Amino acid sequence: MTFDLDSQPQIIQRAAGFALQGWDIAKGWLLSPAAWSQFGLLIAAFVLAWLLTRRLRPMLERLLTPEAGKTSILATIRRFLLIFVPLLLPLLAWGFTAIGEQATRALFGSGAVIAFGKRIFLFLAARILVREIISDGFLKMLGRFVLLPIMALYALGFLDDSIARLNEMTISLGNIEFTVMSIIRGIIAGSILFWIGRWSNDQTGNFIKKQDDMPPATRQLASKAAEIAIFGLAFLLLMNIMGIPLTSLAVLGGAIGVGLGFGLQKIASNYISGVILLLEGQATVGDYVELDSGEAGTIVKTTARAMILETFDGRWIVVPNEDFITTRIINYSDQGSANRYEVPFSVSYDTDINLVPDIIEAAVATHPGVLQKPYPPDCEWRAFGESGVDFAVEFWVNGLDDGKNKFSSDVGFLIWNALKAHNIEIPYPRRVIEMRNAPSGD
Repeated sequence: MTFDLDSQPQIIQRAAGFALQGWDIAKGWLLSPAAWSQFGLLIAAFVLAWLLTRRLRPMLERLLTPEAGKTSILATIRRFLLIFVPLLLPLLAWGFTAIGEQATRALFGSGAVIAFGKRIFLFLAARILVREIISDGFLKMLGRFVLLPIMALYALGFLDDSIARLNEMTISLGNIEFTVMSIIRGIIAGSILFWIGRWSNDQTGNFIKKQDDMPPATRQLASKAAEIAIFGLAFLLLMNIMGIPLTSLAVLGGAIGVGLGFGLQKIASNYISGVILLLEGQATVGDYVELDSGEAGTIVKTTARAMILETFDGRWIVVPNEDFITTRIINYSDQGSANRYEVPFSVSYDTDINLVPDIIEAAVATHPGVLQKPYPPDCEWRAFGESGVDFAVEFWVNGLDDGKNKFSSDVGFLIWNALKAHNIEIPYPRRVIEMRNAPSGD
């Protein structure tokens, strides 16, 4: 029975050709004494690597494991090297196999079998790297879907042919022409570069935030400048890796300029406004601000487009940077953290009101959060009310009268206790009811 491959689809013909080629290679290996000797060397290399790993791995783990709680540079390096200990077995097997390959090529003039085994050990090392060592989710995904397929092609000997085929396939985009291989290389390199850029940006940002001697606005500006520099450098490196000349991006830059002029005006305005805010230091993270609309909150995050405010009730308000430039914003933290508050109260008309200011001012001054500068507590008469004489005490404190700082509540208790201690009555509404033409009783 014969099977006509010529009548089958092209993909089946290629698969059959690869299968026949693999069968011929396997048959040659099975019938060749040199191949059997190479199989023996592979087994011997693996067994020797396994025996050495059993003895060396516990020693390396003890040597590289630092004492608990140590954060020195040496301890960090030891922890970093410790995570690569699982690669010891495949790398030792690869090294011993490489020595065996040199011996077989010198004796038999051939080393295809042992070279294949050496590639298999590298594939196993890559598999261990992805499954056991890499912990970052993005890098693990990149290793699973990019590194392992590439290493599998390399182990089977198809990598060079695959690269040649991909280099032959070209795609044109206007005046720019590039191969499919360059696109794949750009995707891989871009993913790695921008992951490195993100990691570098996080490390740089954390380092800048720890510089307490720098003003908050300067720290924010330095962090943003570092972010732009890191990702700009990553973009330039990616263009160089893909082989795209920067001059060819002139048309794209012109299109972006037109887009900014029409559809992206607000985005550009917000970005530039954010830079101005950072340079002038008018508002930064930690400032408590009140918007022109009446909403207020603490700035918890700044982005290239907007400021994010958190209110006392936990809501987040996203305010475009342009609003901080073009509208009226009250910044309670801009000129320092001292703020003035007042608490109103009333006393009975039977009270000698000349005594009230000294009593209340002395009582409020005992609060540990109340300041004597810029002004000490000040009790003022406000009005003759319907039920009593209205007063208010003004006082200065550091910070805001928010959830954690109950300044007004504490001062209210002090006023109550002081008035009670001096037998001063706090009035309540009283009404006199006059009955006219009331019927007389019998």
